Amino acid sequence: MSQRYRITRQFQEPAGEISLEECHAYFEARTGFTYTSVFTVKNESSTMSIEGHFFMWDSGSALIPFRYYAGDVYVSGTNEAVIPVMLEAASALRADVAEG
Repeated sequence: MSQRYRITRQFQEPAGEISLEECHAYFEARTGFTYTSVFTVKNESSTMSIEGHFFMWDSGSALIPFRYYAGDVYVSGTNEAVIPVMLEAASALRADVAEG
């Protein structure tokens, strides 16, 4: 089963949102990240493209999307290498990590 994480400021007082500008500033300063407005997933029989704000992290073995949506950043925890990267991003963005 795939695990999804959310980097959020929802639990802080006062609750706030992470801005897209903050995400651009943070991820663009990091090695291994690129921005794309369309995330495309391909398999043998089909291709699916999703529009949005994606900061793609090259883990060395896969490209892992950090998706900005509605003031939060979402990332899959399927690849365990993403966990320390996600925690570092949450700290830099002054946010918390929640499952889901």
